[in-house]
Amino acid sequence: MYDFFAYLITHIILPLIGTIFLGWVAWKFWLHYVQQDFISGIDWVLLEIIPPRDVLRSPQAMELFITNALYHWSEKGGKEEYWQGAVWFWFSLEIVSIDGQVHFFIRTPSRIKSLIETQMYAQYPQAQVKVVEDYTLAVDEISKKSAWNGWGCEFKLIKPEAFPIRTYIDYGLDEDPKEEYKVDPISSVIEFFGSLQKGEQAWLQIIITPSKKMYHTKDTWFGKHDWVAESKEVLKKMLRPYTRLQKGEAGTFAKEIRTPEFLKKTVEGAAAKTSKLGFETGIRLVYVAKKEIFPVGKRTNNSRNIRLILRQYAKPDSNEFFRFNSAQGDFYSGIIPASPKTVMLLANRMLNEYRERAFFHLPLRHHIFSKHFWNWPFPTVLIVGAVIKAYAHPQTFILNTEELASLWHFPGQILKVPTLTRIESKEASPPPDLPI
Repeated sequence: MYDFFAYLITHIILPLIGTIFLGWVAWKFWLHYVQQDFISGIDWVLLEIIPPRDVLRSPQAMELFITNALYHWSEKGGKEEYWQGAVWFWFSLEIVSIDGQVHFFIRTPSRIKSLIETQMYAQYPQAQVKVVEDYTLAVDEISKKSAWNGWGCEFKLIKPEAFPIRTYIDYGLDEDPKEEYKVDPISSVIEFFGSLQKGEQAWLQIIITPSKKMYHTKDTWFGKHDWVAESKEVLKKMLRPYTRLQKGEAGTFAKEIRTPEFLKKTVEGAAAKTSKLGFETGIRLVYVAKKEIFPVGKRTNNSRNIRLILRQYAKPDSNEFFRFNSAQGDFYSGIIPASPKTVMLLANRMLNEYRERAFFHLPLRHHIFSKHFWNWPFPTVLIVGAVIKAYAHPQTFILNTEELASLWHFPGQILKVPTLTRIESKEASPPPDLPI
Protein backbone atom coordinates (compact mmCIF):
# COMPACT_ATOMS: atom_id res chain seq x y z
CA MET A 1 0.00 0.00 0.00
CA TYR A 2 2.83 2.39 0.90
CA ASP A 3 4.52 1.71 -2.44
CA PHE A 4 1.26 2.38 -4.25
CA PHE A 5 0.78 5.81 -2.63
CA ALA A 6 4.42 6.70 -3.17
CA TYR A 7 4.07 5.75 -6.83
CA LEU A 8 0.80 7.73 -7.11
CA ILE A 9 2.39 10.87 -5.65
CA THR A 10 5.73 10.77 -7.47
CA HIS A 11 4.55 9.53 -10.87
CA ILE A 12 1.06 11.00 -11.23
CA ILE A 13 0.16 13.78 -8.78
CA LEU A 14 3.47 15.70 -8.77
CA PRO A 15 3.93 15.55 -12.57
CA LEU A 16 0.31 16.67 -12.99
CA ILE A 17 0.77 19.62 -10.61
CA GLY A 18 4.04 20.51 -12.36
CA THR A 19 2.38 20.38 -15.78
CA ILE A 20 -0.52 22.57 -14.62
CA PHE A 21 1.88 25.09 -13.09
CA LEU A 22 4.08 25.25 -16.20
CA GLY A 23 0.95 25.57 -18.35
CA TRP A 24 -0.24 28.47 -16.19
CA VAL A 25 3.17 30.20 -16.48
CA ALA A 26 3.21 29.65 -20.25
CA TRP A 27 -0.31 31.08 -20.53
CA LYS A 28 0.67 34.19 -18.57
CA PHE A 29 3.73 34.74 -20.76
CA TRP A 30 1.68 34.22 -23.92
CA LEU A 31 -1.00 36.68 -22.80
CA HIS A 32 1.64 39.25 -21.88
CA TYR A 33 3.37 38.75 -25.23
CA VAL A 34 0.28 39.18 -27.42
CA GLN A 35 -0.91 42.19 -25.39
CA GLN A 36 2.45 43.92 -25.68
CA ASP A 37 2.46 43.15 -29.40
CA PHE A 38 -1.01 44.72 -29.72
CA ILE A 39 0.01 47.76 -27.66
CA SER A 40 3.15 48.29 -29.77
CA GLY A 41 0.87 48.73 -32.78
CA ILE A 42 -1.16 51.55 -31.20
CA ASP A 43 -0.42 54.94 -32.75
CA TRP A 44 -0.46 57.53 -29.94
CA VAL A 45 -0.93 61.28 -30.33
CA LEU A 46 -0.61 64.09 -27.81
CA LEU A 47 -3.31 66.73 -28.04
CA GLU A 48 -2.95 70.16 -26.46
CA ILE A 49 -6.27 71.63 -25.36
CA ILE A 50 -6.15 75.43 -25.21
CA PRO A 51 -9.10 76.61 -23.12
CA PRO A 52 -11.22 79.56 -24.21
CA ARG A 53 -10.68 83.02 -22.78
CA ASP A 54 -14.03 82.92 -21.00
CA VAL A 55 -14.85 79.62 -19.29
CA LEU A 56 -18.42 80.16 -18.16
CA ARG A 57 -19.41 76.54 -17.65
CA SER A 58 -18.99 74.52 -14.48
CA PRO A 59 -16.74 71.42 -14.31
CA GLN A 60 -19.89 69.43 -15.08
CA ALA A 61 -19.15 70.21 -18.75
CA MET A 62 -15.81 68.43 -18.41
CA GLU A 63 -17.55 65.55 -16.66
CA LEU A 64 -19.82 65.18 -19.68
CA PHE A 65 -16.78 65.28 -21.99
CA ILE A 66 -15.04 62.52 -20.03
CA THR A 67 -18.19 60.41 -20.10
CA ASN A 68 -18.81 60.76 -23.84
CA ALA A 69 -15.26 60.82 -25.19
CA LEU A 70 -13.19 58.57 -22.92
CA TYR A 71 -15.44 55.79 -21.65
CA HIS A 72 -14.77 53.04 -24.21
CA TRP A 73 -16.17 49.93 -22.54
CA SER A 74 -16.82 46.93 -24.76
CA GLU A 75 -16.97 43.15 -24.59
CA LYS A 76 -14.04 41.51 -26.36
CA GLY A 77 -14.33 38.01 -27.77
CA GLY A 78 -11.90 35.22 -27.01
CA LYS A 79 -10.06 35.63 -30.31
CA GLU A 80 -9.62 39.36 -29.78
CA GLU A 81 -8.49 39.10 -26.19
CA TYR A 82 -6.45 35.90 -26.11
CA TRP A 83 -5.12 35.57 -29.66
CA GLN A 84 -4.82 39.15 -30.89
CA GLY A 85 -4.06 40.58 -27.42
CA ALA A 86 -6.63 43.38 -27.71
CA VAL A 87 -6.80 45.61 -24.63
CA TRP A 88 -9.04 48.50 -23.66
CA PHE A 89 -7.58 51.88 -24.59
CA TRP A 90 -6.35 54.17 -21.85
CA PHE A 91 -5.96 57.94 -21.83
CA SER A 92 -3.71 60.39 -20.04
CA LEU A 93 -5.14 63.71 -18.81
CA GLU A 94 -2.21 66.03 -18.11
CA ILE A 95 -1.56 69.46 -16.62
CA VAL A 96 1.94 70.69 -17.37
CA SER A 97 4.07 73.69 -16.51
CA ILE A 98 7.10 74.42 -18.69
CA ASP A 99 9.08 77.41 -17.44
CA GLY A 100 5.87 78.60 -15.77
CA GLN A 101 3.67 78.30 -18.87
CA VAL A 102 0.68 76.08 -18.02
CA HIS A 103 -0.79 73.69 -20.59
CA PHE A 104 -3.52 71.04 -20.75
CA PHE A 105 -2.85 67.82 -22.70
CA ILE A 106 -4.61 64.57 -23.53
CA ARG A 107 -2.63 61.58 -24.77
CA THR A 108 -4.83 59.25 -26.79
CA PRO A 109 -4.74 56.56 -29.48
CA SER A 110 -4.93 58.35 -32.82
CA ARG A 111 -8.15 56.57 -33.80
CA ILE A 112 -9.95 58.33 -30.91
CA LYS A 113 -8.60 61.78 -31.88
CA SER A 114 -11.62 62.94 -33.89
CA LEU A 115 -14.06 61.85 -31.17
CA ILE A 116 -12.10 63.80 -28.55
CA GLU A 117 -12.10 66.87 -30.77
CA THR A 118 -15.83 66.80 -31.43
CA GLN A 119 -16.76 66.16 -27.80
CA MET A 120 -14.39 68.90 -26.59
CA TYR A 121 -15.88 71.41 -29.03
CA ALA A 122 -19.36 70.29 -27.98
CA GLN A 123 -18.67 71.41 -24.40
CA TYR A 124 -16.19 74.22 -25.10
CA PRO A 125 -16.90 75.61 -28.60
CA GLN A 126 -14.21 78.30 -28.31
CA ALA A 127 -11.43 75.92 -27.22
CA GLN A 128 -8.64 74.83 -29.55
CA VAL A 129 -7.39 71.26 -29.98
CA LYS A 130 -4.10 70.62 -31.78
CA VAL A 131 -1.55 67.82 -32.14
CA VAL A 132 1.82 68.61 -30.52
CA GLU A 133 5.16 66.93 -29.88
CA ASP A 134 5.67 65.10 -26.60
CA TYR A 135 7.09 67.67 -24.17
CA THR A 136 8.79 64.98 -22.06
CA LEU A 137 11.33 64.36 -24.82
CA ALA A 138 13.00 67.69 -24.01
CA VAL A 139 14.31 66.12 -20.78
CA ASP A 140 16.67 63.39 -21.94
CA GLU A 141 17.37 61.69 -18.61
CA ILE A 142 18.15 62.25 -14.95
CA SER A 143 21.69 61.14 -14.31
CA LYS A 144 25.10 62.46 -13.32
CA LYS A 145 25.91 63.47 -16.89
CA SER A 146 22.51 65.03 -17.57
CA ALA A 147 21.72 68.73 -17.07
CA TRP A 148 18.51 67.77 -15.26
CA ASN A 149 17.60 66.62 -11.78
CA GLY A 150 14.14 65.65 -10.65
CA TRP A 151 11.69 64.16 -8.23
CA GLY A 152 8.47 62.25 -8.73
CA CYS A 153 5.82 60.22 -6.98
CA GLU A 154 2.53 58.44 -7.48
CA PHE A 155 -0.66 58.76 -5.46
CA LYS A 156 -3.06 56.27 -3.93
CA LEU A 157 -6.19 56.56 -1.79
CA ILE A 158 -5.81 56.14 1.96
CA LYS A 159 -9.22 54.44 2.32
CA PRO A 160 -11.22 51.97 0.21
CA GLU A 161 -12.11 53.40 -3.18
CA ALA A 162 -15.81 53.22 -2.27
CA PHE A 163 -15.35 56.55 -0.49
CA PRO A 164 -15.02 59.66 -2.71
CA ILE A 165 -12.57 62.53 -2.55
CA ARG A 166 -13.75 66.15 -2.28
CA THR A 167 -15.19 67.18 -5.64
CA TYR A 168 -16.33 70.34 -7.42
CA ILE A 169 -19.86 69.69 -6.11
CA ASP A 170 -18.54 69.90 -2.54
CA TYR A 171 -17.15 73.33 -3.50
CA GLY A 172 -20.54 74.42 -4.86
CA LEU A 173 -19.44 74.72 -8.49
CA ASP A 174 -22.43 72.69 -9.70
CA GLU A 175 -24.67 75.58 -8.64
CA ASP A 176 -22.90 77.94 -11.08
CA PRO A 177 -22.22 80.77 -8.62
CA LYS A 178 -21.09 84.21 -9.72
CA GLU A 179 -17.46 84.33 -10.79
CA GLU A 180 -16.32 86.29 -7.74
CA TYR A 181 -17.83 83.69 -5.40
CA LYS A 182 -16.30 80.61 -7.03
CA VAL A 183 -13.85 78.47 -5.07
CA ASP A 184 -12.22 76.14 -7.58
CA PRO A 185 -10.00 73.31 -6.24
CA ILE A 186 -7.90 73.27 -9.42
CA SER A 187 -6.87 76.89 -8.84
CA SER A 188 -4.10 75.95 -6.41
CA VAL A 189 -2.60 73.54 -8.97
CA ILE A 190 -2.66 76.15 -11.76
CA GLU A 191 -1.33 78.90 -9.49
CA PHE A 192 1.58 76.77 -8.33
CA PHE A 193 2.41 75.57 -11.83
CA GLY A 194 2.26 79.16 -13.07
CA SER A 195 4.74 80.28 -10.41
CA LEU A 196 7.59 78.11 -11.72
CA GLN A 197 10.60 79.88 -13.17
CA LYS A 198 12.71 79.36 -16.27
CA GLY A 199 14.49 76.01 -16.09
CA GLU A 200 11.71 74.36 -14.04
CA GLN A 201 8.99 71.98 -15.19
CA ALA A 202 6.12 70.24 -13.36
CA TRP A 203 4.01 67.48 -14.89
CA LEU A 204 0.82 65.93 -13.53
CA GLN A 205 -0.76 62.97 -15.33
CA ILE A 206 -4.06 61.24 -14.58
CA ILE A 207 -4.18 57.98 -16.53
CA ILE A 208 -7.60 56.39 -16.89
CA THR A 209 -9.34 53.42 -18.48
CA PRO A 210 -12.94 52.20 -18.04
CA SER A 211 -13.07 50.07 -14.93
CA LYS A 212 -13.19 46.32 -15.39
CA LYS A 213 -11.71 45.73 -11.95
CA MET A 214 -13.19 42.62 -10.31
CA TYR A 215 -13.24 41.47 -6.69
CA HIS A 216 -13.64 38.03 -5.18
CA THR A 217 -17.14 37.35 -3.87
CA LYS A 218 -17.10 36.10 -0.30
CA ASP A 219 -18.25 32.53 0.39
CA THR A 220 -17.73 31.46 -3.24
CA TRP A 221 -14.91 29.67 -5.02
CA PHE A 222 -14.78 31.61 -8.25
CA GLY A 223 -17.49 34.28 -7.86
CA LYS A 224 -16.54 37.85 -8.74
CA HIS A 225 -18.23 41.23 -8.61
CA ASP A 226 -17.50 44.75 -9.89
CA TRP A 227 -16.53 47.94 -8.06
CA VAL A 228 -20.15 49.03 -7.55
CA ALA A 229 -21.01 45.79 -5.71
CA GLU A 230 -17.71 46.06 -3.81
CA SER A 231 -18.64 49.57 -2.65
CA LYS A 232 -21.92 48.22 -1.29
CA GLU A 233 -20.05 45.49 0.57
CA VAL A 234 -17.72 48.08 2.10
CA LEU A 235 -20.71 50.11 3.29
CA LYS A 236 -22.39 47.03 4.74
CA LYS A 237 -19.24 46.18 6.65
CA MET A 238 -18.93 49.72 7.98
CA LEU A 239 -22.57 49.78 9.10
CA ARG A 240 -22.59 46.27 10.60
CA PRO A 241 -22.21 47.54 14.20
CA TYR A 242 -25.34 49.67 13.63
CA THR A 243 -27.42 46.89 12.04
CA ARG A 244 -29.82 44.65 13.90
CA LEU A 245 -32.60 42.19 13.15
CA GLN A 246 -36.04 43.46 14.03
CA LYS A 247 -38.92 41.06 14.57
CA GLY A 248 -41.99 41.84 12.52
CA GLU A 249 -45.42 40.32 12.07
CA ALA A 250 -45.89 36.54 11.79
CA GLY A 251 -42.45 35.98 13.25
CA THR A 252 -40.57 37.46 10.31
CA PHE A 253 -37.35 39.37 10.73
CA ALA A 254 -36.07 42.40 8.86
CA LYS A 255 -32.75 44.23 8.99
CA GLU A 256 -32.79 47.67 10.52
CA ILE A 257 -29.82 49.99 9.99
CA ARG A 258 -29.53 53.02 12.21
CA THR A 259 -26.76 55.11 10.71
CA PRO A 260 -25.22 57.42 13.32
CA GLU A 261 -25.26 61.12 12.52
CA PHE A 262 -21.48 61.38 12.17
CA LEU A 263 -21.50 58.71 9.41
CA LYS A 264 -24.43 59.96 7.35
CA LYS A 265 -22.42 62.21 5.02
CA THR A 266 -19.85 59.47 4.51
CA VAL A 267 -22.54 56.94 3.57
CA GLU A 268 -24.32 59.41 1.29
CA GLY A 269 -21.07 60.24 -0.50
CA ALA A 270 -20.20 56.58 -1.04
CA ALA A 271 -23.70 55.84 -2.32
CA ALA A 272 -23.57 58.79 -4.70
CA LYS A 273 -20.18 57.74 -6.10
CA THR A 274 -21.54 54.53 -7.60
CA SER A 275 -24.25 56.44 -9.49
CA LYS A 276 -21.69 57.63 -12.05
CA LEU A 277 -19.33 55.83 -14.43
CA GLY A 278 -16.08 54.63 -12.89
CA PHE A 279 -12.57 54.68 -14.34
CA GLU A 280 -9.59 52.74 -13.10
CA THR A 281 -7.12 55.53 -12.39
CA GLY A 282 -3.44 56.11 -11.74
CA ILE A 283 -1.92 59.48 -10.84
CA ARG A 284 1.75 60.41 -11.23
CA LEU A 285 3.56 63.68 -10.52
CA VAL A 286 7.02 64.72 -11.74
CA TYR A 287 9.11 67.83 -11.07
CA VAL A 288 12.28 68.39 -13.11
CA ALA A 289 14.68 71.32 -13.10
CA LYS A 290 18.15 72.23 -14.21
CA LYS A 291 20.71 71.07 -11.66
CA GLU A 292 21.72 74.59 -10.66
CA ILE A 293 18.06 75.23 -9.67
CA PHE A 294 16.82 71.91 -8.31
CA PRO A 295 18.48 71.57 -4.86
CA VAL A 296 16.18 72.88 -2.16
CA GLY A 297 17.29 76.25 -0.77
CA LYS A 298 19.38 77.41 -3.70
CA ARG A 299 16.58 79.18 -5.52
CA THR A 300 13.15 77.79 -4.77
CA ASN A 301 11.49 75.24 -2.55
CA ASN A 302 9.31 73.93 -5.37
CA SER A 303 10.63 70.38 -5.22
CA ARG A 304 9.03 70.20 -1.77
CA ASN A 305 5.94 72.39 -2.32
CA ILE A 306 4.78 70.35 -5.30
CA ARG A 307 4.02 67.38 -3.06
CA LEU A 308 1.01 69.18 -1.56
CA ILE A 309 -0.84 70.15 -4.75
CA LEU A 310 -3.67 67.60 -4.27
CA ARG A 311 -4.32 68.42 -0.61
CA GLN A 312 -7.46 70.44 -1.44
CA TYR A 313 -9.20 67.24 -2.59
CA ALA A 314 -8.92 65.72 0.88
CA LYS A 315 -12.19 64.87 2.60
CA PRO A 316 -11.16 63.58 6.05
CA ASP A 317 -14.48 61.85 6.78
CA SER A 318 -14.36 60.12 3.39
CA ASN A 319 -11.11 59.84 1.40
CA GLU A 320 -7.95 61.59 0.28
CA PHE A 321 -4.76 61.05 -1.69
CA PHE A 322 -1.55 59.77 -0.16
CA ARG A 323 1.91 60.07 -1.70
CA PHE A 324 3.36 56.72 -2.74
CA ASN A 325 6.41 55.32 -4.54
CA SER A 326 8.41 58.50 -4.13
CA ALA A 327 11.65 58.98 -6.04
CA GLN A 328 13.24 59.86 -2.69
CA GLY A 329 13.70 56.13 -2.24
CA ASP A 330 11.08 55.62 0.46
CA PHE A 331 10.98 51.90 -0.29
CA TYR A 332 14.75 51.64 -0.10
CA SER A 333 15.25 53.67 3.06
CA GLY A 334 15.13 52.28 6.55
CA ILE A 335 17.96 51.70 8.97
CA ILE A 336 20.20 52.18 5.95
CA PRO A 337 19.05 55.24 3.93
CA ALA A 338 18.91 55.10 0.16
CA SER A 339 22.12 56.32 -1.43
CA PRO A 340 22.20 59.42 -3.71
CA LYS A 341 22.86 57.03 -6.61
CA THR A 342 19.68 55.09 -5.83
CA VAL A 343 17.64 58.30 -5.50
CA MET A 344 18.83 59.50 -8.91
CA LEU A 345 18.11 56.06 -10.42
CA LEU A 346 14.56 56.16 -9.06
CA ALA A 347 14.02 59.71 -10.34
CA ASN A 348 15.12 58.65 -13.82
CA ARG A 349 12.85 55.60 -13.62
CA MET A 350 9.93 57.86 -12.67
CA LEU A 351 10.74 60.08 -15.68
CA ASN A 352 10.67 57.08 -18.03
CA GLU A 353 7.43 55.71 -16.60
CA TYR A 354 5.81 59.11 -16.94
CA ARG A 355 6.98 59.29 -20.56
CA GLU A 356 5.61 55.80 -21.23
CA ARG A 357 2.33 56.69 -19.45
CA ALA A 358 2.77 53.35 -17.69
CA PHE A 359 0.05 52.23 -15.29
CA PHE A 360 -1.81 49.53 -17.20
CA HIS A 361 -0.36 46.50 -19.03
CA LEU A 362 3.08 47.10 -17.60
CA PRO A 363 6.32 45.81 -19.16
CA LEU A 364 7.61 42.45 -17.97
CA ARG A 365 10.29 44.08 -15.82
CA HIS A 366 7.55 45.38 -13.50
CA HIS A 367 6.32 41.85 -12.87
CA ILE A 368 9.65 40.01 -12.54
CA PHE A 369 11.32 42.63 -10.33
CA SER A 370 8.18 43.69 -8.47
CA LYS A 371 8.32 44.66 -4.80
CA HIS A 372 5.78 41.88 -4.26
CA PHE A 373 8.64 39.40 -4.67
CA TRP A 374 11.87 41.27 -3.91
CA ASN A 375 11.73 43.13 -0.62
CA TRP A 376 14.38 45.64 0.46
CA PRO A 377 17.23 45.17 1.26
CA PHE A 378 17.38 41.79 -0.48
CA PRO A 379 17.35 43.09 -4.07
CA THR A 380 20.50 45.06 -3.24
CA VAL A 381 22.18 42.12 -1.54
CA LEU A 382 21.27 39.48 -4.12
CA ILE A 383 22.94 39.33 -7.53
CA VAL A 384 19.62 40.27 -9.17
CA GLY A 385 19.30 43.39 -7.04
CA ALA A 386 22.84 44.48 -7.75
CA VAL A 387 21.76 45.08 -11.35
CA ILE A 388 18.08 46.09 -11.09
CA LYS A 389 16.35 47.74 -8.15
CA ALA A 390 12.94 46.24 -7.43
CA TYR A 391 9.94 48.08 -8.91
CA ALA A 392 7.18 49.38 -6.69
CA HIS A 393 4.06 48.19 -8.44
CA PRO A 394 1.83 51.19 -9.36
CA GLN A 395 -1.38 51.51 -7.36
CA THR A 396 -4.62 52.10 -9.26
CA PHE A 397 -8.05 52.88 -7.88
CA ILE A 398 -11.54 53.75 -9.06
CA LEU A 399 -12.56 57.38 -9.53
CA ASN A 400 -15.87 58.31 -11.09
CA THR A 401 -16.43 61.01 -13.70
CA GLU A 402 -17.27 63.64 -11.09
CA GLU A 403 -13.96 63.08 -9.29
CA LEU A 404 -11.97 63.10 -12.53
CA ALA A 405 -13.61 66.32 -13.70
CA SER A 406 -12.68 67.88 -10.35
CA LEU A 407 -9.03 66.98 -10.94
CA TRP A 408 -8.88 68.02 -14.61
CA HIS A 409 -10.96 70.92 -15.91
CA PHE A 410 -10.51 74.46 -17.16
CA PRO A 411 -10.59 77.14 -14.45
CA GLY A 412 -12.94 80.11 -14.76
CA GLN A 413 -12.05 83.75 -15.11
CA ILE A 414 -11.66 84.20 -11.36
CA LEU A 415 -8.22 82.61 -11.81
CA LYS A 416 -6.03 85.32 -13.33
CA VAL A 417 -2.85 83.40 -14.08
CA PRO A 418 -1.15 85.12 -17.03
CA THR A 419 0.92 82.05 -17.79
CA LEU A 420 -2.15 79.85 -18.41
CA THR A 421 -2.46 79.64 -22.19
CA ARG A 422 -5.94 80.63 -23.35
CA ILE A 423 -7.62 81.48 -26.66
CA GLU A 424 -7.63 85.27 -26.55
CA SER A 425 -10.07 85.91 -29.40
CA LYS A 426 -13.47 84.46 -30.11
CA GLU A 427 -14.22 82.85 -33.44
CA ALA A 428 -17.51 83.81 -35.09
CA SER A 429 -19.32 82.35 -38.07
CA PRO A 430 -19.64 84.59 -41.17
CA PRO A 431 -23.02 86.28 -41.69
CA PRO A 432 -25.39 84.18 -43.79
CA ASP A 433 -25.98 87.00 -46.28
CA LEU A 434 -22.30 87.55 -47.10
CA PRO A 435 -21.96 87.88 -50.90
CA ILE A 436 -19.84 85.19 -52.60
